[in-house]
Amino acid sequence: MAIQFTNENFQSEVLESDVPVLVDFWAEWCGPCKSVLPLVEAVAGEVEGVAKVGKVNIDEASEIAQKYGVQSIPTFIFFKDGEVKEKIVGARVTQDSLREQLEALA
Repeated sequence: MAIQFTNENFQSEVLESDVPVLVDFWAEWCGPCKSVLPLVEAVAGEVEGVAKVGKVNIDEASEIAQKYGVQSIPTFIFFKDGEVKEKIVGARVTQDSLREQLEALA
């Protein structure tokens, strides 16, 4: 299951993580965000123990979204060693593409 990243845990869960992290920036009102939710949850299950997958609600953690230049949602940002390694904007993603990108960082 995807982790909910917040202002309080983003530093420890994402930036200080010893495994790669996929962060899905989303909002409750975003239809395309809801359409990719099953993909994100599936990837979270597939990479458990090797990488982390989580979500940032941009309405609740707008500072994080601003810091990483999120202007459209969904936006997927891949982190490794506290650094942005890849960014994908939009709902035109597949479960395989998200998993493969994350595994490439592991």
